[in-house]
Amino acid sequence: MLKPEEKKDLQKIALQLRYDLVEMIGIGAAGHLGGSCSLAETIALLYFHKMNFSADRLKDPNRDRLVLSKGHAALIQYAALCEARCFPREELKRVKTLGGLLQGHPDMSIPGLEAVTGSLGQGLSISLGIALALRLNKSPARVYTIMGDGEQSEGQLWEAAMAVANFKLDNLTAFIDYNQVQATGPTKDVFNIPELDKKWSAFGWNVINAKGHDVENILEAVEKAETLKGKPSVIILETIKGKGFSFAEGNPAYHNGTFTEETYKQALKELDAVKAGL
Repeated sequence: MLKPEEKKDLQKIALQLRYDLVEMIGIGAAGHLGGSCSLAETIALLYFHKMNFSADRLKDPNRDRLVLSKGHAALIQYAALCEARCFPREELKRVKTLGGLLQGHPDMSIPGLEAVTGSLGQGLSISLGIALALRLNKSPARVYTIMGDGEQSEGQLWEAAMAVANFKLDNLTAFIDYNQVQATGPTKDVFNIPELDKKWSAFGWNVINAKGHDVENILEAVEKAETLKGKPSVIILETIKGKGFSFAEGNPAYHNGTFTEETYKQALKELDAVKAGL
């Protein structure tokens, strides 16, 4: 359970991550705002409270690993790594530029990243391999994998899900960012996958539901996953795509959207209003 000051600190970090998103995208350039915003609280909790992770221990074999399978949301991970001082803040201004460190999808050349992702459906397979290696090495480290809900239509993902359960990898916790909107519209209209909880349970996983913008509820789910032995756990995060920006919430246009000068200023204004209330 979080202490009141810890909860407020994490809320402030999630807010700062959203400020960083706005800074990275800027005016007139496209960026994956929607699916990054829906993960702000989860990323804040994992990097700044739960995970054994720090900028000075990036090669520690017993560090916890986070694999962002929905690699198009890399901006939120970049924001966290920047706030954790893994690379200079100036890099946020150079996203997706020639010579810049931070590209459109995760790359292992970026300090703190564990895998190249973005081709959807592969992150859980990568995490499976990492989790098996950690178990062989008798490491206490854990692996966290974040998938999208639209990504659930990928066949390789379900092959990996079967394998993770088969090997009883309880050192792996997966998340589904269940914001119910993908690049071209609502997930139910693009490729409907009903009853995700029952599907994952049928594949041999512990299934936990959580409110994805409530850091305390996410922590409760993560800690519950850690206590369940002999099976992997998946946490289905109930989130809002574009959370934090009224014009982007639930709006598929901001899956990979562009700020006009007007929406850029509005985004900062809305963040400032939240900041004033914390």
